[in-house]
Amino acid sequence: MARRPSPFPRSGHDHDRCVSAALAAAEAVCERRGERLTPLRRRVLELVWGSHKPVGAYALLDRLRDDGRGAAPPTVYRGLEFLLASGLIHRIETLNAYVGCIHPGETHVTQFLICRTCGTAAELDDRRLGEAIGRSAADHGFSIVSRVIELSGVCARCQSREGAAA
Repeated sequence: MARRPSPFPRSGHDHDRCVSAALAAAEAVCERRGERLTPLRRRVLELVWGSHKPVGAYALLDRLRDDGRGAAPPTVYRGLEFLLASGLIHRIETLNAYVGCIHPGETHVTQFLICRTCGTAAELDDRRLGEAIGRSAADHGFSIVSRVIELSGVCARCQSREGAAA
């Protein structure tokens, strides 16, 4: 069976382009919904997209304060709640942290591969898996409220580094 391309960023990844695309998509989603991406919400989104590693609310708060914004925890949480409700970010429950959504504004079953070594989280959207879970839940009369799957392991890049170090 052929191996699919890795959902993890490759070396040489143009992260600035990644952030710009996420911000442009967020503007479009908000405009379509008649919502405002305020400067603070935009900055929180930009900080969440600052890397492909999940970031906690208090780390976001520290970064906002570094920007010279007098942000308080409720301010950050309100921004995160808006971004979550708009489908622009995801919350990774096991880490109590947030990552940007690769399919902003769309309803989808999300699967995350979370590397225990480098901390990067890669979002997958395997519709077949989502459909199978939905069918199985329905067969048991279960109504799904949240559809996020989190898998912890070691990414290919970290595995190759560990192999090279051995």
